[in-house]
Amino acid sequence: MAMSSEEKFEHWLDVAQYDLRTAEVLLNNGIWIYAVFMCQQAVEKLVKGLYILYLDDNVPKIHSIETIIEFFEDNLPVKVPPETLDFFETLSSCYLNNRYPEYKDKMGVKIKEPEAKALFSQTKEVFAWLLTLKP
Repeated sequence: MAMSSEEKFEHWLDVAQYDLRTAEVLLNNGIWIYAVFMCQQAVEKLVKGLYILYLDDNVPKIHSIETIIEFFEDNLPVKVPPETLDFFETLSSCYLNNRYPEYKDKMGVKIKEPEAKALFSQTKEVFAWLLTLKP
């Protein structure tokens, strides 16, 4: 039996919430680069869940949060604020591609405790806001 769009959304949400909790554990243990990566993953997965509710099951296999949300932004009950789109862009830059480990090294130099804590705090706020967009 095929899952409904709502069930598929709930699956994406469950994984996104797990990633957000993982980000907090990593943050509390001083593992900054992976904490912000998990922030990116949490928001990306929640946005992909919303994609299913607003469009269809053909979720793009990309990691750019702002690009994914652009696909269904016109269907949302509210406009995405410019500062939230900017945050999506910032978070997307925290995506780690395991095929290119030198990128992780460069990013690790830039991410320190204050930046990681600020990104986590913003991620929790944006995550909660995204949940209000569920139709």
